[in-house]
Amino acid sequence: MKFMLLARYFLQQRAGIIVQYSSIFQTAPWGNTKQSNYLNQAIVLKTYKTPFQLLKLTQKIEKELGRKNKYQNAERIIDIDLLFIDDIQINAKNLTVPHPRLHLRNFTMEPLLEINQTYIHPVFKKTLEDLAKDCVDTGKVSIFDRTK
Repeated sequence: MKFMLLARYFLQQRAGIIVQYSSIFQTAPWGNTKQSNYLNQAIVLKTYKTPFQLLKLTQKIEKELGRKNKYQNAERIIDIDLLFIDDIQINAKNLTVPHPRLHLRNFTMEPLLEINQTYIHPVFKKTLEDLAKDCVDTGKVSIFDRTK
């Protein structure tokens, strides 16, 4: 949990204002299931950064907190994903927004639902609540820390 709190602190200090955040959820690993459980949280950030500046900053924060990029779905100490940026759609080599697999994963859907069930996904034109109903992921998600 220490790394999540530090990441939130660094985002607030370097990127803008944290407007809202979900509880912290404990979740089963996705993809490579032979790992420890993860902690996940969704954050709403009001930022003055461009999407690509924000991506670079989040990668820098991850590295400062000790993340090592080994291979896809490798166990990692911290992972900061840009799930949505307003209603913007980006399909670049190093950045896709909205995150292309967020609707397939309970560990992203549950924290997002806690923040805003009625947010409409800019690509699918469905609410987060409707996307969650369609999600076939069976990974376990439970609240780890509700304090805000």
